[in-house]
Amino acid sequence: MVSDTSPLLNLALIERLDLLRTQFSDITVPRRVWNELTEGEAGLEALRELRDDDFLRIVEVERSDLFVEVSHELDLGETAAICYGVEHGAELVLLDERDGRRVARRHDLEVTGVIGILLRGAKTGDVDLEMELDALREAGFWISDGLYSRVLSEVDE
Repeated sequence: MVSDTSPLLNLALIERLDLLRTQFSDITVPRRVWNELTEGEAGLEALRELRDDDFLRIVEVERSDLFVEVSHELDLGETAAICYGVEHGAELVLLDERDGRRVARRHDLEVTGVIGILLRGAKTGDVDLEMELDALREAGFWISDGLYSRVLSEVDE
């Protein structure tokens, strides 16, 4: 499990980092992603707690040929997460941005994002999905009306 900045930050903003512990055994975070997470104050204490508990493992990512190739399309955090995922055979990469997800899939990586984590939580009864999607929107995470409706109907299936 490797994560980019957005899923971690957005879960921190809505105070649902607990879902990561219930869904995953640990998460690897490239140093570039950690640096992005710690640039602001939002959710920082909870994120540091995950790091201090060894749930978030911070790693260095080499500037490989793949890194250079991907960095032409994406920001450095996304690039590092995808490259680490490819180079270490990650089962899943947490990415929210469309371009990042496209590049990850091109490299045969499974992806999910903050909405996918909330959906998983809703299916196990740990999440009031509508309430958390609304909280995400209030925190500034853009969710189209179509996606909002699709995700809510998916949990009902």
